[in-house]
Amino acid sequence: MAHLDVVPSPRSPRPRAGGGIGAKAKLSLVEALLAEEEARPCAVVALRWLVRHAGVERAVCAVADSESGRLLGLTGIGVSIASVDAFNLDLGDRTHPLVVALSGGEPVVFHDSGQPLLRAVETPLGNLSFHAVPLGSSKEEIGPGLLLLTGLEDGTVADDILWAAELLGVRLASLWYRRAQAEERRHKRERSWLFSIINAVTDPILLTDADGRILVANAGAEMLLTAGEDKREGWRRAVALNNMLFSASLFTNAAASGPTRRELLLVDPSEGQDLLFEVLSTPVPIRLGETSVVSVLRNVTDLRRATEEIEENYRRLRVAEAATRAERDRLDLILNSVLDPILVTDAEGNIARMNPPAERMFTVPRGKRNVEVERRVRTNDAVFTSFVSGLFVSSLHAGQEGHWRRTLSLIDPQTGKTVPVEAISGKVASKHGEEMVIVTILHDLTEAEEKARLYEQVTRHSEELRERVREATAELAEQNELLRRQAFQLEQASAAKSQFLANVSHELRTPLNAIMGYTHLMLEGVSGLMTPPQHDKLGRIDANARHLLAVINDLLDIARIESGKMPVQIERVRLPELIDEVMTEVEPVIAGTRLAVERALSPDLPEIETDRQKVKQIVLNLLSNALKFTPQGSVAIRLDHEKGDDEIAIAVTDTGIGIAEDNQKTIFEAFEQANSSYARRQGGTGLGLSICRRLAHILDGRITLVSRLGEGSTFTLYLPCKPRTA
Repeated sequence: MAHLDVVPSPRSPRPRAGGGIGAKAKLSLVEALLAEEEARPCAVVALRWLVRHAGVERAVCAVADSESGRLLGLTGIGVSIASVDAFNLDLGDRTHPLVVALSGGEPVVFHDSGQPLLRAVETPLGNLSFHAVPLGSSKEEIGPGLLLLTGLEDGTVADDILWAAELLGVRLASLWYRRAQAEERRHKRERSWLFSIINAVTDPILLTDADGRILVANAGAEMLLTAGEDKREGWRRAVALNNMLFSASLFTNAAASGPTRRELLLVDPSEGQDLLFEVLSTPVPIRLGETSVVSVLRNVTDLRRATEEIEENYRRLRVAEAATRAERDRLDLILNSVLDPILVTDAEGNIARMNPPAERMFTVPRGKRNVEVERRVRTNDAVFTSFVSGLFVSSLHAGQEGHWRRTLSLIDPQTGKTVPVEAISGKVASKHGEEMVIVTILHDLTEAEEKARLYEQVTRHSEELRERVREATAELAEQNELLRRQAFQLEQASAAKSQFLANVSHELRTPLNAIMGYTHLMLEGVSGLMTPPQHDKLGRIDANARHLLAVINDLLDIARIESGKMPVQIERVRLPELIDEVMTEVEPVIAGTRLAVERALSPDLPEIETDRQKVKQIVLNLLSNALKFTPQGSVAIRLDHEKGDDEIAIAVTDTGIGIAEDNQKTIFEAFEQANSSYARRQGGTGLGLSICRRLAHILDGRITLVSRLGEGSTFTLYLPCKPRTA
């Protein structure tokens, strides 16, 4: 750091001893500067020329950077490059000696007097005396830069040095101007490319500022959100409505720090139809401290319509499958209740279905491999297949339709006895007349022949009894298998129910939000003034719509919890602030009652790590229930925490109707309510406490109940200070 006196440097009109710098040397400098296309090489050429021809010993070139507003070291001769690179000062400091020299347009000498100045001057030249020579013309308010030179004779600056400084300043200004022009052309070209790209995209794309004003929009966005004077009135109204809805959507997500995804219902200005868009918004910084939002609107109207059609077709398919299963179960019940063998076959004679008596004649019992039994079964199968095939042939040649009767001789696989049977067959056709199956009933004729002999009759009855036991055993095994399948189907039905509730709830929310939105607009007078009765009826519509939305949200919560897709956002929560928010939300309800509501908070309550929104939902539900089911008396909310304990208890106590012991076991089940006349008058879906208990379980907590009928209830939510699971 040098303590230097600052005085104007006198110009030296006379040439140096030995004569001034020749024209040839000056011409060489001009040619050398014109040969360089970058600022630093130009400065190096000029400084070397001054050292060689003007007697300069050390030199530093510093340039003014308009973007940063600072004077920066560019290059130097006889000094450390690191010190040159580190040299910079604020051009806004107009009291700095070097800034004064730069703005003065005249050379200034800085020489060491041994006395401190008011302002210290730090340069790469250290404590040496030097001349500060401005670059360029003296007519400029702030020149291109400064030359800091040492070694000049007599403390004067020769005209040749001033000429070289001005020449260097002009060359640097020319290079900077050319570079600025090139940058401007590049920016224009890139901007043109950008607009061509976004206009080629069919989806609307917008860039909006923090106040929601549109900065950039492609053709698709302009069609939805802009309207010229030549457009009809309906078009302009649709555009105004779209702008209002889009701005409201932006402000709803203004607090988001990252990309957001939401649905937005707009109006097609050209046709007046509703269009459903999926809006993808991403905050982007454009200037220091300023953030804009890029929004891409993807038209999902057709996709939503196709999804609804698929869901409807799937629902119909499920209904048809259920009806088919029910019909098949009834058919199985009928077949199994008939003692005669019944077989269902296709056109090739392949057996598709049979009842247990038929299985005895045409199948080998499992686990009882017997060659003789297998042979008899194959013989029966061949006889029956030949019979069925003959029916198709005869019907084709003779044109017979309806039923066929024929006597067949089968073999009992177990006994080997010949069993004469009467085969009664009927053709079952589809609605279009296409043959589907043949149903055959085999009536055993042996019974009629054996009735004459008592002993044989007793023997036959005994065999039938044993057969029935075997059939009952087989039926029991079949029923067990059926029960197992039914249990599996119940699990699938529960999952399908949860998915169905989620889908239906989402589908209901979209039109319900539209109803609420239009109702709000009408209540605000957008469509004109209304009479008090009209305003009151719209208010009831709005209240009932909000109640329905709450029910839908409860159904969505149940579906998410049962499917394991309920998201959990862990954050640090101050419970007193949360309780204040809950009390603020229920304040209108409290105002409509004559109840005394009290709060009791333990001192030094710690912050807990949990999902703030879910804790708030649980406490709000418990407090709302307490206010709803307490006709008179008081309601109290209490926060307790024992030092060293890892749990916090939030208790809601009321002096209401209470809950009977029998109902306390089921009160937390879905769609369950206390069985009392007062509770039934209050209404509700019975989902609130079920959701509370499941949310508490997700948060590693629990809810307990202490209640006496007619005296009141206390619901206590226990939450860990930190989550126990990842």
